[in-house]
This record gives sequence, structure tokens and C-alpha cells, in this order.
Amino acid sequence: MNDNLKSFLDQKVAQYNRPEFIANDPVSIPHMFSKKQDIEIMGFWAATLAWGQRVTIINKCKELITLMDGAPYDFIINHEEPDLKKLLHFKHRTFNDIDTLYFIAFFRWHYENYESLEQAFMPPNPLKGEQNSLPANERSPLQGVEGALNHFRSYFFSLPDFPHRTKKHVSSPAQKSTCKRLNMFLRWMVRKDDNGVDFGIWNKITPADLICPCDLHVDRVARHLKLITRKQTDWQTAVELTERLKEFDPLDPVKYDFALFGLGIEERWGIAGILPEFD
Repeated sequence: MNDNLKSFLDQKVAQYNRPEFIANDPVSIPHMFSKKQDIEIMGFWAATLAWGQRVTIINKCKELITLMDGAPYDFIINHEEPDLKKLLHFKHRTFNDIDTLYFIAFFRWHYENYESLEQAFMPPNPLKGEQNSLPANERSPLQGVEGALNHFRSYFFSLPDFPHRTKKHVSSPAQKSTCKRLNMFLRWMVRKDDNGVDFGIWNKITPADLICPCDLHVDRVARHLKLITRKQTDWQTAVELTERLKEFDPLDPVKYDFALFGLGIEERWGIAGILPEFD
């Protein structure tokens, strides 16, 4: 382990894992709420819409919240068919009203059966004949978050006559995707500390199970720091990065997402300036 690099990254985690980080990041959207289901719904939606400029992402999420009368969970559970008309023109890049209506249909169906969205990420335990019940610490390492994400995508699209166009908005390791948005959402829901950025409201997946969100900024910085050697950027790249970060903190490797993302987007590493080397 490179102690100098660990010390540097720990300093950057401390710099960016703090409430001041929230305002300009999509995580500010679920922070608008206190009800668990609202946090889950808008956390998932903010993560799903998280591509493009952050200010646009935040504004589109706020627009969506307004269209749901400022109370996403209540709207989803109690809406009637005419209430959906106001959502027919919602759009963010390639995410449109068809996708929006399916998300609402899925959330309503799920929350009519479960109290928390966390259950949607729990693969069934075939030995016990149970559905959506197997926490991460009872699954093999091969299953872990990889199994949770593969299960979630199948579960998310288990409603009859789902729109096939919507499948592009929910990725999985089976597609060899980095699953950046879903891994970011899981970080928000799972990580537990006293810094006030991540929520830590889920318990069946542990922080040690998480996979680091690997977007353009994180990928660029991680490659400069020689934390990634894989040529392409896919699910295995995110796994490789996370395994390297576990050398610095095996119980909470994804906290270094703050450091890598902050260096990439706030300090523009790899775009401008001289990049330090760590031997």
C-alpha cells in the first residue's frame, strides 16, 4: 500500500465529504426530504437523471418534485389517472414521459408490497423459498452488489408490458456497465458516517460491499493515480478500482469516491494543471 497516496486521498475525503459538498451535487435532491420513502424515490430518480451538468440535473429533479406536488411518495401511492397528465411533458435528455410514467408505476407496485426500496435489491434465497430476502452478508462474494444489481434490473422490469425504451436507463453488471448511477445511489443509501452527505438508511448491504461509482472524472483521476490498469471502462473496471481502494480502507472503500470525484470535477485533474505523482 502506498502510504503517501492514502494520506493524500484521506485528506481529499475530509475536504469533500462534508455538508458544503451537497448544494452543488444531485445528492441535494434526496436531502430535501425527511421521509424514508421520499429519500429513496428521489435519490433513485436523481441518480438516474445524473448525466450532464449538475445544475441542470438538480433543476430537472426539482421540476419533477413540483409535478408530484412536492410529496413524491404520497403522489405515487395516492395518485389517480388524471393526476398523471401533468407529467406528460417531463423530459431530461433521453429520459421522457414514457420513462417517468413507468417509474411511477414501478414505485407504486413496489411500495404496495414493501416498506423500503432496499428490498428491491435483495435477491431471493432459493434454499428458503423466499423472495427478496437475502442480505449481502449472506451472499457469496460473487453475488454481493453484483448480484443485487442484476436482480434489481430484472425486478424493476418485472411489470407486464414495460416500455423497452426505459431499459436503457437502468443498467446492470450483466450488461458490462459500470453501473455508475446505481452505485452512486447505493452509496447514498448505505454509507454511514457523521458527515451528513450520505444517508446510511439501509442495512442489508454494508459499506464494505459497495462498488465505487466510476464516471468520467473518477476514471480519469484513478488512472492517473494507477488505481486502474484495465484498458476499457466497464463493470470489471469499477471492481478493480474498488479492490484497490480496499487497500486503504477495507470497511469503507467507497468513501474515496469523494476524493476522486472532487479531484476530477472540482479541481479538474487531468484537464488543467500539473498532476502530482505518487510512487
